[in-house]
Amino acid sequence: MNKTRIACAIAGAALAGMTAASMAADRPDYGKREFDSNCAVCHGKLGKGDGPYAGMVDTRGGADLTTLAKSNGGVFPIYRVTQAIDGRFQVKAHGPREMPIWGTDYLIDAKDRMASADTPMDPEAIVTYRIMALAEYLSRLQVK
Repeated sequence: MNKTRIACAIAGAALAGMTAASMAADRPDYGKREFDSNCAVCHGKLGKGDGPYAGMVDTRGGADLTTLAKSNGGVFPIYRVTQAIDGRFQVKAHGPREMPIWGTDYLIDAKDRMASADTPMDPEAIVTYRIMALAEYLSRLQVK
């Protein structure tokens, strides 16, 4: 009887694991999608700064996105990352900006989409979602 219970527990755990993996596989990874569409061309597929356009702009060491946490005492700098992606609130005193201002692009796209949407939504909410999804994906690329 004990062997039967153990076998059932193992089978149940395996089934639960397969179900969870299947559900995760079905869920779209919006952050990765944003990265692949907008960032990989400069930062590379793995965020290491080796994309086809790498070196075309002066990045001053910002091209490798996998070491952001490491260079910040082991803590992923979420606020700094989201502000850098958005770019609309960049302080001019911090020098020139080489990276595209994605917040503006995302806002234009969101307004275009909302113009034809049945259920209107605040375009800034869409911008925030896209930026946060991308920042969350970047947090997963960090070296340990």
